[in-house]
Amino acid sequence: MKEKNQPAESAGSNVLPISMDAGFFFQRAVSSLDRYHYDKALKYFRKAVEYEPENPVNHCNMAGILSEMGDYEASNAALSVVLKEIDPSMTECYFYMANNYANMDLFEAAEEALVKYLEEDPNGQFLGEAEEMMDLLQYELDRPTKLKSIKSREGFVEHDQARELLEEGKFIQAVKLLEGVAEKHPDFLAAHNNLALGYYYLGRFAKSKDTIYGVLEQEPGNLHALCNLAIFYQYEGQEELLQELTGRLRKVVPFHQEHVFKLATTMGILGEHEAAYSHFKRLLQDEEVNYDPCLYHYAAVAAYHLGRYTEAKRLWHQVKKLDPDSVIPMFYLSRIEGIAAGEQALPISYNYHLPYEEQFRLWEKSKEWLPSDMGENPMIRSSFFWALRHGDYNTKLQVIQAFGRIADKEVEEALQAFLLEPEEDQYLKDMALFVLRSLGVKKLLPMISDGITIMVDPSKVPSELPEWKSEWQSVVDLALSNMRKNYDLQQRHDLETLWVDFLTRLYPETPVIRHVEGWAAALEYLTAKMHDRSVTYEDVAKQYGVSVSTVRRCVGRVNEVCGVKDKMESLFPSVQ
Repeated sequence: MKEKNQPAESAGSNVLPISMDAGFFFQRAVSSLDRYHYDKALKYFRKAVEYEPENPVNHCNMAGILSEMGDYEASNAALSVVLKEIDPSMTECYFYMANNYANMDLFEAAEEALVKYLEEDPNGQFLGEAEEMMDLLQYELDRPTKLKSIKSREGFVEHDQARELLEEGKFIQAVKLLEGVAEKHPDFLAAHNNLALGYYYLGRFAKSKDTIYGVLEQEPGNLHALCNLAIFYQYEGQEELLQELTGRLRKVVPFHQEHVFKLATTMGILGEHEAAYSHFKRLLQDEEVNYDPCLYHYAAVAAYHLGRYTEAKRLWHQVKKLDPDSVIPMFYLSRIEGIAAGEQALPISYNYHLPYEEQFRLWEKSKEWLPSDMGENPMIRSSFFWALRHGDYNTKLQVIQAFGRIADKEVEEALQAFLLEPEEDQYLKDMALFVLRSLGVKKLLPMISDGITIMVDPSKVPSELPEWKSEWQSVVDLALSNMRKNYDLQQRHDLETLWVDFLTRLYPETPVIRHVEGWAAALEYLTAKMHDRSVTYEDVAKQYGVSVSTVRRCVGRVNEVCGVKDKMESLFPSVQ
């Protein structure tokens, strides 16, 4: 028995020592959170940070509780420490910061942080939530989010952008984007298929075919690639290969809507109208797409080729209801009426636009019609890009004129490439330069002329004169400005050519230009006569604000030097 005052065995021998480390305070913080004691949880998280200041998780935990407590600024300060001082690779911090900024109604800052997260985070842990936040920010800021790419979906965003460009008819831009995606992601077959289409629309057939073969090497049953290959076989006239592949495609019954549409359009192009009609009818039963006028047009074309004119007429009437402002359904309905009246049933295209010749006929009738339609209809744009590479002389001339009215970046790039085609006619290249000048292109451009590459300045009127005086340019500028609305591109170009020819023949004894308006009026008069347009001296004199005698004198001088009268019969009618 122990004595009363004998010390007992150390009480501490049965008690575990407390380890005051970051893990201890983390557990205390979690326990406090479970009981909704946020103040205590914050205190413990801060202690965890003190014990392990280099551990980014501790800072993120502290930032999380600060955000829960509504102290968004302090939360973002903690997250900034992680990104700037501890671990910049913790890109999820940008997503947390974006949430905090959004809660503070700082939407610009939220967008910046969200874009940073999407463009730098490789894992996409919060991709779904980020896309929802992006929708919110687009609504709040009333504009699209300034996003270039999503790292966790690298290639997908660029591919979607390229698809939109293809649908808009901006083939050159789409191809550039898709080439980058295809190079970085050789197994991204959808991008390769769309790249093949882009090459095809631009008339670069060899590149397109090589791209298709590349897809089929990786996936022999890829439906998009097989459909594209079939179109090529048809284009190249490889009947045996085409028949074998078409037979395979007839047996395919796709499930996905996108595959059904691809196969339907392909079979229509191949002349397999029964199969095309069947697939288009399937699509029209889908409520998601049956409000698309293009789809009804495709089905109508298939029915037309099958001789089912009543059905085709019904479908085109539906197109008219869905697209009441378009001239397209009325044109094809008139075809049906013509057949009923005994006219021949001519083959028509599946593309939702008027036939190529009809485009230019309407353009001649109404100069304002073509440009707006060209901006909206990618297939028309495609036909023009194709014609610029593969059409005859007159077709290329028409296309260049059409490009002058479209006047966008795609046109500029296409015409610059046209200047480098060694076999193209020099007059056509001069017309292309004229369009580039009207687009405001001022940089030096390479052009192949007589087999030699030279540098040309589109902003300057081309001539072999050793100088080009400002008053000469003033005459051209005034005439072209007045003629812009009523004269086509070729006629305006011919005016410029006539003026350069006149000055070149007289140089250096060129006339002193005292009346810019008189010379400009004379050039317009002569140009109108060369193109068999009805115009009088009185008309142009009134337009330019000069006397009739001044116009007559200038016209006579230009005609005397250039021999215009000798080149054109009935240039000067006796009665005006």
